[in-house]
Amino acid sequence: MNIHEYQAKALLRGYGAPVSDGRVVLRAEEAKTAAGALDGPLWVVKAQIHAGGRGKGSFKEADAGEKGGVRLAKSVEEAAEEAKRMLGKTLVTHQTGPAGKSVGRIYIEEGSDIERELYLALLVDRVSSRISFVCSTEGGMDIEEVAANTPEKILSFSVDPATGYQPFHGRRIAFSLGLTGPQVKQCVKLMGILYTAFVERDMEMLEINPLIVTDKGDLKVLDAKLSFDSNSLYRQSDVAELRDETEEDPKELQASKYDLNYIALDGEIGCMVNGAGLAMATMDIIKLYGAEPANFLDVGGGATKEKVTEAFKIITSDKNVKGILVNIFGGIMRCDVIAEGVIAAVKEVGLKVPLVVRLEGTNVDKGKEIISNSGLDVIAADDLKDGAQKIVKAVKG
Repeated sequence: MNIHEYQAKALLRGYGAPVSDGRVVLRAEEAKTAAGALDGPLWVVKAQIHAGGRGKGSFKEADAGEKGGVRLAKSVEEAAEEAKRMLGKTLVTHQTGPAGKSVGRIYIEEGSDIERELYLALLVDRVSSRISFVCSTEGGMDIEEVAANTPEKILSFSVDPATGYQPFHGRRIAFSLGLTGPQVKQCVKLMGILYTAFVERDMEMLEINPLIVTDKGDLKVLDAKLSFDSNSLYRQSDVAELRDETEEDPKELQASKYDLNYIALDGEIGCMVNGAGLAMATMDIIKLYGAEPANFLDVGGGATKEKVTEAFKIITSDKNVKGILVNIFGGIMRCDVIAEGVIAAVKEVGLKVPLVVRLEGTNVDKGKEIISNSGLDVIAADDLKDGAQKIVKAVKG
């Protein structure tokens, strides 16, 4: 789960991290009051969306102005005007894709005099199963670009969970970033704050880009992006309350309400599978035979008829889907339950695209019987290869 920048800064401020004072604006008429509550002489006006590259982005609407989603203002009136221009408009960045995201919130904060821009992140290293620090002197840039062009400017190391964060970790980061004097002590303290917040809040990623050195030589968190482990939200109720459902794909949001593992993709063949590994294999074989999957969807081992029905409805709600492949290997999941769910969903939402069903495992004969007696125009498949070939042929011709 992701949260907005202003929410991330409020959370980090609570742990003692140095962040600028700011105000969030939800309605245009609030903009002037919010800007007026901050000291000048410089105000920064930021569009709040769950995507990076806001400063380099552009708005679809001409009346939003030609500047990107991060703007500087030299007066309260100018800050309010820039906020009004962006609210309700569609911001397109390299991470949003061409559709862009609608800006429903603006963050106005005090400007900072910047001496240097640095990059810092904490994330879960899946290889070592440890928390890793990543830092670079090249702040303000996409870390992927730095990694591709100047990888020697990136320092990355993991923290042993047995010891947790230690001051020498912070000093290592400080020296790598070229910090000196009091900045080293500030860095050691800040890294400890961030590590503590990361662990206590069950984060998956904490990115600060840029972490700046001000003209007075102090460290400050100028931007913050936080991502949380969705599986931990049951014990992070205050974090869960920060969720902005308008920023999420409607299909993924609906799937989460039924405990379905669904991720929307750009292809044309919808997939309903049980088990993450089988789902990945199904996506791979669809690509092997010349098509693209429209989604990742794992209904899980304990799916009910209602869950399967909802999963099918989510797949068919995607306008890009030109065919559906149901691939079920029944272990814990029974094939007859899948069959009943598919039949119920088709009767409820209709079937306007080709449907290939491959069933194997527990109660497979009963499942096949249910589908064959349903009277629906369903293409049966004997195995995964046969199913992939048939759905690709049905879609591609």
